[in-house]
Amino acid sequence: MTLSFRSRVLTAAVAAAMIAVLLFSTVSFFTTRNALLSSADVTLMGNGVDETDANAYFVLQSGQIVGQTPGGAATDHYVLHLASLDNGRQYFRTVRISNHWIRELLKPELFPYGDVSCSTMDCMASSRGVLVTWIPFDGQIGELGSLLRNLLFAGTLVLLLALTIGLWLTQQALRPLELVTNEIEKITNDQDVSRRVVDGGPDEIGRLRRVFNRLLASVDESQMLQRQLVLDASHELRTPLTSLRTNAQVLSRVDELSPDDLAQLSSDMTTQVNELATLIGDLAELARGERSEGVIQPMLLDEIVEDCVDTARTYARIKNITIDVTSAPSTVDGRPDRLTRAVSNLLTNAIKFAPEGGRINVTITPGQLVVADNGPGIRDEDHNRVFDRFWRAPSSRGLPGSGLGLSIVYQVVTEFDGTVTVDRDPELGGARFTITLPYR
Repeated sequence: MTLSFRSRVLTAAVAAAMIAVLLFSTVSFFTTRNALLSSADVTLMGNGVDETDANAYFVLQSGQIVGQTPGGAATDHYVLHLASLDNGRQYFRTVRISNHWIRELLKPELFPYGDVSCSTMDCMASSRGVLVTWIPFDGQIGELGSLLRNLLFAGTLVLLLALTIGLWLTQQALRPLELVTNEIEKITNDQDVSRRVVDGGPDEIGRLRRVFNRLLASVDESQMLQRQLVLDASHELRTPLTSLRTNAQVLSRVDELSPDDLAQLSSDMTTQVNELATLIGDLAELARGERSEGVIQPMLLDEIVEDCVDTARTYARIKNITIDVTSAPSTVDGRPDRLTRAVSNLLTNAIKFAPEGGRINVTITPGQLVVADNGPGIRDEDHNRVFDRFWRAPSSRGLPGSGLGLSIVYQVVTEFDGTVTVDRDPELGGARFTITLPYR
């Protein structure tokens, strides 16, 4: 059975109280016990008694007892063992005799007194023994029993009190959490991520509220971007679809078209379909989000760039564009397919804007890729917008493309904890894009 959070908090509070009561009771009991034993032992050591006293007797090695024993006391193996020792030490013990508790002091020593009723040989053999001094201990044992009962009774009361107070404290402590939960449930039921919970104070509940507000803001922004993406995509799709529909209607009068008009119509429709395919592919790429699937692995950036450059040169030849590459070994972490897409987009963008017979410089250094062209470049005021989805510079609105290529570059580089910036190349005078990635 799974306990609720409230039950776990209450159980922890009661368990803490129980441990505290057990520790206090144990310490109190043993402290009192040791004090009573110490007091009795001091009394025994300070009496100065011998076997002639009422509370002292002598036990010889043979087991013979000299003196008055307390109520039927008999020798045992422990006493006989001490009788054979000669170490000058003294021993204490608590024993029960005839339903009475006594505290004994046992001191091994020689039997120093007069004749005993035994043969000379026996007395000589039994001249070493143990002097046993004792005092009644029933009262102290009774006090310890009373203390134990009182501690058990008080401990039970304390635990009941802890349970009652724990219930109340748990309700008070969890009330702010319940309020936050109720607010979150209302937002969830209404599906209104534009709402926010009250920030609260600097405590843990306030921190939870602020973190949840940041989560709501992130979800709200994500939904807004999704809606904007759908709106922008529908707007971008409208133009080629309208053209395709118009051309399709013209095809219904194909018998009236000249061969040149038919060839032009076919070329236009092919171009429009290619634009649609490119746009749909870019939208699918963006739909992956900031974190795509797959294993991040070390890879050679210079090899990926050189492969992309070889492919890009086949398109650059149409405009007689020269692509120069300066390469140095560079190992970064990422996904080859994603990074290849980002590099290809940069090269395609450079080819698009470079003039006929233009130049593109590609430079690879550890953890960095720079792609520069001698095209018109990007205005300074547009640097912050160049990576927005579907954004196009005024000078490029008549050129083919979806306006998503640089957005994909930004998304891929950000996924791998890198950065991408744009400025004007001082040598070629056109746009210069710089990708920086963590490298090994």
